[in-house]
Amino acid sequence: MRHTAPELLAELCALLDAHAGSAVTTTVDGLLLGRADGGPEPDHSLTEPLLVIMARGGKRLLLGDRVHEYRAGDLLLVTATLPVTGHFFDATPETPALALALVLRPSLIASLSLDAPAPLRARRDTPQPAIATGPAGVDLLDAAARMLRLLDHPADAPVLAPLIEREILWRVLTGPHGEVLREIGQTRSSLWYVGRAIAWLRENYAEPVRIEDLAARAGMSPSTFHRHFRAITALSPIQFQKRIRLQEARSLLVARPDDVAGVGHLVGYDSPSQFSREYRRLFGLPPGQDATRLRYAAPPDGARLP
Repeated sequence: MRHTAPELLAELCALLDAHAGSAVTTTVDGLLLGRADGGPEPDHSLTEPLLVIMARGGKRLLLGDRVHEYRAGDLLLVTATLPVTGHFFDATPETPALALALVLRPSLIASLSLDAPAPLRARRDTPQPAIATGPAGVDLLDAAARMLRLLDHPADAPVLAPLIEREILWRVLTGPHGEVLREIGQTRSSLWYVGRAIAWLRENYAEPVRIEDLAARAGMSPSTFHRHFRAITALSPIQFQKRIRLQEARSLLVARPDDVAGVGHLVGYDSPSQFSREYRRLFGLPPGQDATRLRYAAPPDGARLP
């Protein structure tokens, strides 16, 4: 018997209500769960490549000047490490937003892409944005529900979870967002080249950087690199580095709220005034005040996903 989308969403919500607690990870390798009760405060995070399926509630993600919205029955596809700002909606403590996610494995996606019909395997020269949203569809929701059921049958998970993971990825690869997902499994794609620069920025965010040096790491000319980087991340390389610096500073300040200048220096700011100004522009408060608020604020209810 074929289930409808509302029936599948109801089952997903029941399973997530039962299993989504304070931890994101689960006993099924690569399967993540999340819940959030909304609230006025946006959350700032550094995403990893993930496929997220929203079962209840919704979320808006801001990346650069692009807004991505997804709600119950939709998917979110993230194919690169990105500094995003998000806000949940249609979520309360009584009916929190609920979602599940799969960690994207490039080697598996590459293998599946080889089995896709020839027109879908054609390499495109145009870089694809690293975030996409849209309806998940009944077939994908059905596979997601079968994956979640394995949490109640852990003995079956080692055998069945890899099969269902392949099915889930196949549904996306052969759907409207297949071109976006295939980028993560292709070597020498625009995402592959830009990803080398992203990895360096993530590890060396406090270091001075020149576009020419990043372009060399990506194996591109400076103009091509800048164009492809912005197309994929919606940010310039310098904006990207700044976001990572400020998010890292926020984490450090929770433990060191009285050392604003020292934390600013650690993440790469030589000017305390510039650090405070840019920090306030992103987070809404000066560094010291924001750190104090975070230390005494109630922790978020449940695990968070992008």
